[in-house]
Amino acid sequence: MRRYDAVVSDIDGCLGPESAAPMDAGRLAEIAAWNRAACATQDRPVVTVCSGRPQPYAEAMVRVLANSTMPCVCENGVWVYDPRDNRYLMDPAITVEHLRAVRGAEAWAAEELGAKGVVYQPGKSASMSLWHPDTDYLMSLKPTLIEKFAREGWPLRVSNTVAWINCDLAHVNKGTGLRRLMAMCDLKRERLVGIGDSMGDMAIRENVGFFACPANAVAELKKVADYVSPLSEVDGVMDVLSRVGT
Repeated sequence: MRRYDAVVSDIDGCLGPESAAPMDAGRLAEIAAWNRAACATQDRPVVTVCSGRPQPYAEAMVRVLANSTMPCVCENGVWVYDPRDNRYLMDPAITVEHLRAVRGAEAWAAEELGAKGVVYQPGKSASMSLWHPDTDYLMSLKPTLIEKFAREGWPLRVSNTVAWINCDLAHVNKGTGLRRLMAMCDLKRERLVGIGDSMGDMAIRENVGFFACPANAVAELKKVADYVSPLSEVDGVMDVLSRVGT
């Protein structure tokens, strides 16, 4: 019998690089083979994703990973995609007013920051992720964003990864999405493995029984991990699987 039912992994910095470098298709194919074996024999946990990436990106990743049985968390909890019946489930706690706030923030960012080279990631429904080629400049904008959102009454939380600023609804995160996934599949925390690399993945850490990081994870997250791989990104994920699998 398997010790864990699912491995929930971030994408950027874990299954793929934080940069625009190509993904390691060979390694991803190995995880797909792992998932096919998990479905056939029930002797190992299924690998799925819990990511800030837009829903179509996360859906494509679970398809690449041959995951047809376990939902995934997309857009930092905004969506849960269920491959079992091809359902797209937005968090029911997100209201029309919340969506209006996000649209207002996007319009302001496009008008005020767009001329400075700041762009927001396309494809998101109820959040906004900002990018600029000068990462130091981008991160310097966080106080401005926090002040603007508070002044306008937009209920958005400001955080960052290595290269992005994420502006998410304050009551939605990877943890709320993961708890929805757990309820859908009757999963228990102690039988889940989480993998992450940035502080946004603390929400994964708080909802799983075993948490691991690849070598490239930020130091603060490594401190709360049950295991830190000596290998980076997808190699680190494969190392974690070797330790929690059959």
